[in-house]
Amino acid sequence: MDYRVAPAVRIAGRCRVPGDKSISHRAVMLAALAQGESRFDGFLAGADTLATAAAFRAMGVAIDGPQDGSVRVQGVGLHGLQPPAGALDMGNAGTGMRLLAGLLAGQRFGVTLTGDESLSRRPMARVIGPLRQMGADLAAEEGDTPPLVLRPVAQLRGIDYALPMASAQVKSCLLLAGLYAQGQTCVTEPAPTRDHTERMLAAFGWPVTRQRGRVCITGGRGSLQATQFSIPGDISSAAFPLVAAVIAAQGEVLIEGVGVNPTRTGILDILRAMGADITLLNPRDAGAEPVADIRVRASRLRGIAVPPELVPLAIDEFPAIAVAAACAQGQTLITGAAELRVKESDRIAAIASGLGMLGITVETLPDGLRIEGGQFRGGTVDSHGDHRIAMAFSLAALRAPEPVRIRDCVNVGTSFPGYTVLMRGLGLEIEEA
Repeated sequence: MDYRVAPAVRIAGRCRVPGDKSISHRAVMLAALAQGESRFDGFLAGADTLATAAAFRAMGVAIDGPQDGSVRVQGVGLHGLQPPAGALDMGNAGTGMRLLAGLLAGQRFGVTLTGDESLSRRPMARVIGPLRQMGADLAAEEGDTPPLVLRPVAQLRGIDYALPMASAQVKSCLLLAGLYAQGQTCVTEPAPTRDHTERMLAAFGWPVTRQRGRVCITGGRGSLQATQFSIPGDISSAAFPLVAAVIAAQGEVLIEGVGVNPTRTGILDILRAMGADITLLNPRDAGAEPVADIRVRASRLRGIAVPPELVPLAIDEFPAIAVAAACAQGQTLITGAAELRVKESDRIAAIASGLGMLGITVETLPDGLRIEGGQFRGGTVDSHGDHRIAMAFSLAALRAPEPVRIRDCVNVGTSFPGYTVLMRGLGLEIEEA
């Protein structure tokens, strides 16, 4: 499926984006391991999170839903999972696979994790190495790519691990493995990353110690207890109507009920530094997560050097930020973002290719991009099957004189089902082809 987007002038209205993908993954995982029935609403019914739910159903967990975003999970306890009849297919869900690798490393049965063609090319060495230090027995294909084969071991052991690169997925993988490890498991981060796993572990009643970039849990003591909560709107999905409103010639958008966890709001800080008119309204809590409505207005942007400390806090939003940078006056420099190389695509290369195809001067760096603000032209962009690349470049038509076509957009459904309908409601002239 391709997108064809015609030029438009005004983006305006109010909307609510789908539930947070990162939190939805973790909600199913911890609810499955808890004692009792957990209930939550706002669940993202996207392909990635549904793959995670299907994996736990295959291991004997009763999951009712999602029905209008509501899910009920009958937890089986830490040691209640059953061997699946076959391999667990995670589709395109890199988060699901990396977190499950940790969670399943300490089970009493073996399991194989597979994925689609894109996921099968993504590197898993960053979780394989530390899991082996914990005593896990796992194997992968040449180059440490999926499938991942996990075999049962007598006991995992806690480790004290310093992340070589800021990564919430690696941190979360090790914390979930730490539930089954003897002793304490600690992870030290070089920079803050999203902390949904830590927050959710605490919400399910597991003690978590956090201090100055270091998080620790002790395995084998106690149990996870069922709970109820709401999953907020995903700020990574809100990035697209947000940037659309900022770069449009006219308009104002209110995005309701968005998660504004301080480890996820880097995009707001970056766009504000570029001159964007963004206001948080009605701040409140949804379970363990802070929530607000985001009001954004059309703005004149200027290029900036993105502060390094904000990069891990906006890592999934850089495709949208790059489109905003192309509409800014002057140069935008992004460094310290090597993590973008190992997402659903090499996002540094994909962003540079797309911007170049649409007439923007861009230079790739080993860990980032240098983007010169300019004038988009019409043309065709290859998304490389990456949902965030596809959605980001659909916004370029707001500043182009001719239509923009984006190829291979079917994976948008992994994180933002209903994307084209929502964006048309705000004024984007987008069609599926």
